[in-house]
Amino acid sequence: MEMLMVDCCVNGPVQFPEGLPDLLICCSFEDYKLTTEWLLNQTSHRPKVTVICGSGLGLLADGATNKQTFRYQDIPNFPVSTAPGHEGCLVFGLIEDTPCVFMQGHFHLYEGYSLCQVTFPIRIFKLMGVEYVLVTNASGGICPDFKVGDIMIIKDHINLPGFAGQHPLCGPNDERFGIRFPCMSDAYCKDLRRLALDVGSELGCSDFIREGVYCMVSGPNFETIAEARMLLILGCDSVGMSAVPEVTVAKHCGLRVLGLSLITNMVSLDYSREEKANHEEVLQISKMRAEVLQKLVSALISRCQQQNINTN
Repeated sequence: MEMLMVDCCVNGPVQFPEGLPDLLICCSFEDYKLTTEWLLNQTSHRPKVTVICGSGLGLLADGATNKQTFRYQDIPNFPVSTAPGHEGCLVFGLIEDTPCVFMQGHFHLYEGYSLCQVTFPIRIFKLMGVEYVLVTNASGGICPDFKVGDIMIIKDHINLPGFAGQHPLCGPNDERFGIRFPCMSDAYCKDLRRLALDVGSELGCSDFIREGVYCMVSGPNFETIAEARMLLILGCDSVGMSAVPEVTVAKHCGLRVLGLSLITNMVSLDYSREEKANHEEVLQISKMRAEVLQKLVSALISRCQQQNINTN
């Protein structure tokens, strides 16, 4: 069998059988390097914090000063957002004195992207010197105690696509980013989660800040009632279609991660319930909570730099 050579390892090219699916090798280290160098040449910002803005949450970048914006389609090798509520811009700026970069929009499996493409920006940020990743998204509440508008600090996740082999770390491992078998039991930094609870309390948000387990599904359809009941049994508190691939790659790269999930709808667990989930509702609730989330994220960025959080 012929072997395909791919320069994906610090110790030299990796060999694997020709014909391996393209989704496993669609992004090379040279691609990451080219995009990183392009951005470093285009901006004087050297971000230490990345904020990934979920559906309808692009307003989180509004609190930054000295901003510089790039459209995804203008950045070499960058995917382009197609989902409603994802502006598709990379915004560099300062939160107080902390240099940040905001992604106004995730990429998703349901858009037709490979997980290599979905997580492409994370490795760019690693090469740019980012240390912290704050990932936000919209999700459906499964826990009966949750309410629409709650903000859930993600303490753990279940990666359902990963169980089926749709995993961002599949394929040859590049040791320049991380080890072959990274631990995910501490994917969400405990110190950052604790800080988020403290900041939320100081801002008077304790009544609608929760902690819970997030489950990722591939989408794009919302869950059936049977699926939602299964997720409840599995211990999931909310469910959505993003975030987990980026978190996984960020952890693989040695970055410290905080996840915030806005509960934009309650997932139906009852066959007699008439309400149906829809994306317009998601965007409406996101807009309602955007100001609170912006204050929370800005305070978190300022405080995590002040306290120099460096443990998981």
